[in-house]
Amino acid sequence: MTFTSRRVAQPVLGIFGGGQLARMTCVAAQALGHAVRVLDPDPDCPAATVSDELITAEFDDVIAAQRLALGCTAVTVDLENVGLDALRAAARHAPMRPSPDVLEVVQNRARQRAWLVDHAIPIPDVFHVSDAGDLDAALQKAGRPAFVKAVQGGYDGKGQVRVRSDADVEEARRLASATPVVVEAEVDFVAEISVQVARTPDGHMSTFPPALNHHRSQVLEWSMLPAPIDAEIALAARMLGESIAEKLDVVGLLTVELFLIRDGRLLVNELAPRPHNSFHTTLGQARTSQFSQLCRAVLGLPLGEPSVSPTIVMANLLGEHWSEAGALDVATLLAVPGVDVTVYGKRLARPGRKMGHLIAALPDATDAFDAASRAMAFLGTTLTPSPLLEPES
Repeated sequence: MTFTSRRVAQPVLGIFGGGQLARMTCVAAQALGHAVRVLDPDPDCPAATVSDELITAEFDDVIAAQRLALGCTAVTVDLENVGLDALRAAARHAPMRPSPDVLEVVQNRARQRAWLVDHAIPIPDVFHVSDAGDLDAALQKAGRPAFVKAVQGGYDGKGQVRVRSDADVEEARRLASATPVVVEAEVDFVAEISVQVARTPDGHMSTFPPALNHHRSQVLEWSMLPAPIDAEIALAARMLGESIAEKLDVVGLLTVELFLIRDGRLLVNELAPRPHNSFHTTLGQARTSQFSQLCRAVLGLPLGEPSVSPTIVMANLLGEHWSEAGALDVATLLAVPGVDVTVYGKRLARPGRKMGHLIAALPDATDAFDAASRAMAFLGTTLTPSPLLEPES
């Protein structure tokens, strides 16, 4: 019997951005037989230790973008805010998924809101501010409370001001003087949910069940998959997400953040054409993780099964959960039955910075939330319960 050695031909996936989303995408892509090349300005970014190649460059560096894309099967992103010239330069050498056109719409809140309105997608009342002098008029139309948001950049509450008092107006004026903004009326919602659609180059789609999300200080505190909501609402969320993905012609992932308001309607809050914090739950008991689904979609592979069983709760681990010595008490967290932990490998633990997450997977939604709550209590954090998890009287 004769054995012949064969050199492995390893295709390459490129990623703009080396954060935790890229880190987890690297692992998924490598499991599917792809090497991963990452571009990020931080040589110590979370993906640095797991990627096959790291290009250290700014996100608007056209030459570096071309180098990223050369020889790649496809290029994707772990953040929206990449320079459009760099995206288009990469697209000349490999398929950009999502495309520069998609990212041009999504990375600017004014353009994103205008696109949604043009396509008859329901959103909260939004008022565009051309200069700081228009701010007072926009705030009067929106009422209080309202949000003033920078049109470009900003995440986890950064680049945003919630206006409830005259003191908040002064802060909003400072923001509007520094950067273009939009003003959005605050929505009286029953719940915040999100839905994630995977879409291939030939238009095939697969959609995870909606997730239930809870924010604290405009940062996602916890998320539950599947959301404990009425089946008709879940179907409406899925259909809305798939309609947007098709109209926007997304290839890859599209996460749609939604408000469920009291009359049962759904309003779109944000679009994110990439993996999303609220679907880290899929690393629990989902048949396919969002990171594997992203790789399948952008590489033109068959999409995975999006079913989830049992209920999974994710809670973010922030910089304040690390000790003064720079350590996380992983052992104590893992001692809670049903809990698992993922740490992102960031070098500096700052308050409010997402450093990792924990997942609790149990058959009952209340039990899963309670397990996550017990684990977070060891870190000095009390998870905010949702009225949707309260037993009916």
